[in-house]
Amino acid sequence: MTSTTIDGFDYRRMPGEGGVELNVAIGGSGHPIVLLHGFPQTHLMWRQVARTLAEQYSIVVPDLRGYGASDKPEELCPDTYSKRTMARDILGIMRDLGADRFSLIGHDRGALVGVRAALDHPAAIAHLGILDVLPTMDTWDVLHGVDAAVAWHLYLMAQPRGLPERMIEAVAEDFFGSFLDAWDPAGTTFPAHMRQHYVDSSVRAVPSIVADYRATAGIDLEMDRADRKAGAQLTMPVAVISQDWGSQLGFDASALWRQWAPAATYQPIDAGHFMAEEKPDEIASFIRELVHRGD
Repeated sequence: MTSTTIDGFDYRRMPGEGGVELNVAIGGSGHPIVLLHGFPQTHLMWRQVARTLAEQYSIVVPDLRGYGASDKPEELCPDTYSKRTMARDILGIMRDLGADRFSLIGHDRGALVGVRAALDHPAAIAHLGILDVLPTMDTWDVLHGVDAAVAWHLYLMAQPRGLPERMIEAVAEDFFGSFLDAWDPAGTTFPAHMRQHYVDSSVRAVPSIVADYRATAGIDLEMDRADRKAGAQLTMPVAVISQDWGSQLGFDASALWRQWAPAATYQPIDAGHFMAEEKPDEIASFIRELVHRGD
């Protein structure tokens, strides 16, 4: 039977932006840290890291809007799934928990939400940790030629509303399962019941997941470009941990991140994309080291 909770954590339905409710796991005590998941996963990707960190910190682990057990509002406008709106979800739940300032760690999609939160609300974000992703603007800039085929799903889900949803829904289990398998070539990162949980959760969320990605090719990109033109930077302590996929696509990930955060630290890791589950102890240590900066 698939577990849909993190052992030892309490669960709440909490209001985000515009009345959207998020499924939120809360555990531990101390300095608050928010952990945001990636695609095609839910908050449970953090289960091992969260339990470890809860021995020392207050840990808040939501399902992003459109994912897992959180609400999945209809995409009524481009802003419904913009990272600005998704960041406001997180700021809202943290205010309700009495935390006006907290550390934010994101993987993949969750990291993009974290970057937007840090750009829009720098006073609220004490530390920003980023796992295995590039900023939105830079992602699109480095993809070119046949090497861009590695990110084919970005282009599919960037298309106008309707066709990509129908195409994915026709083969949804195979679609989402293909990423879990391709990005975990050894097939040992998560047990079978967790893989099935991610597939089942994603199959139920096709329109909202596509809307999230569509925003990244539209409104999110516009926001990044506006910030770059204005010279916006991330001024809080920032740490990035990533696979070395820049060597394949011909870019320097550390240099790209330092355009946004000049003092950012960059750490390569010998792990796959699902590093929080493959090497939870290393990721927990990465987060501790970041949170201790500036103490």
